[in-house]
Amino acid sequence: MKKEYKTKRLLMKILDENHGEKVLEYFYTNKEFLREWETVRDEKFYTLSFQKQLLKDDYKKFLDGERIRFWLFLKDDPDKVIGTISLDNIIRGPFLSCFMGYRLHKDYLNKGYMTEAVKMMVKIAFNEYSLHRIEANIMPRNLPSIKVVEKVGFINEGLSRKYLKINGVWEDHIHMVILNEEEVD
Repeated sequence: MKKEYKTKRLLMKILDENHGEKVLEYFYTNKEFLREWETVRDEKFYTLSFQKQLLKDDYKKFLDGERIRFWLFLKDDPDKVIGTISLDNIIRGPFLSCFMGYRLHKDYLNKGYMTEAVKMMVKIAFNEYSLHRIEANIMPRNLPSIKVVEKVGFINEGLSRKYLKINGVWEDHIHMVILNEEEVD
């Protein structure tokens, strides 16, 4: 299990609790921007001790093969977190599937960074983890996010009404899916 990958412009790294300050800075800087797209966060979320514990939990789940969360950095600025991408609820056996989630720093939108990260994550999931299916659940109004996964080859498998509670409201989500039998550029 590799802890770091490179794309054309990005470094994708598994972080441990020693990187808590960088992660906290990312979340604090993007607090208002991310509010529309995420669960309600209490003030404890924006503390160094909480972020260190989350990183510790993520690292254990990575070692156990249950979650892969990469933190994104630009190659020419390897100290600043610009986003994260993860495969969660990795299930083995006959299912061989997971859910993908991602978020990007507000100042780095519309530059192709997340498309680059999603392409690499799909390759990792299929080629190194031998997964069969990746599902990304996206709110219908989040058109930029839908465009990202469509560029990589995900298809719309339908809508789940009131699927996740986001920012205090039950939101519909579109199931965007890619299967291992489909080729990714």
